[in-house]
Amino acid sequence: MFAQRKAPFTPRSNPGSRYGYRPAPIRARVGLAMRRAMTFGPMPDAEAVLRANGLSLAPMSVGEAGMNVGGTSVLATAQVSDIDSGALKALIVPAGSADPEAAAALNDAIMRASAKGMPILAFGEGVAATLRALDRASEDLADAPAIMVTGQTILPLEDMAAVAAAAGKVG
Repeated sequence: MFAQRKAPFTPRSNPGSRYGYRPAPIRARVGLAMRRAMTFGPMPDAEAVLRANGLSLAPMSVGEAGMNVGGTSVLATAQVSDIDSGALKALIVPAGSADPEAAAALNDAIMRASAKGMPILAFGEGVAATLRALDRASEDLADAPAIMVTGQTILPLEDMAAVAAAAGKVG
């Protein structure tokens, strides 16, 4: 014990250690529209970038009450009503399967977020779904790896730096 106290550094298990892992402070809670086989399309590191920029991703059911992804149950911690109440600051629409029953619920969530003026970030196939829901089909944007919709503005996000900059604007 005496040797530990005389060490020139603190061990990682110490909560006050400056060398241990410290997550980024949370600036805003955002809804993540859960979809079957959801991914971030050509930007697989997007979730880590969003979290590193202080966004807390709250799974939001847009179809079933919960999902089973790879044998792990994912329970929704946010609801579409959280968009209306202002508890969520943005909506994330990842790529995923186009389940017909869930498509109407996803469109509803996108329309509510747009009506509240909150940012919508869409990735992969979620880009086309978001543009369809907003009735703003555009051939040049449908092939973008990601977009950010704020009000009437649609900003294509071509790389991770653009995703990080867009995440910095949320909140």
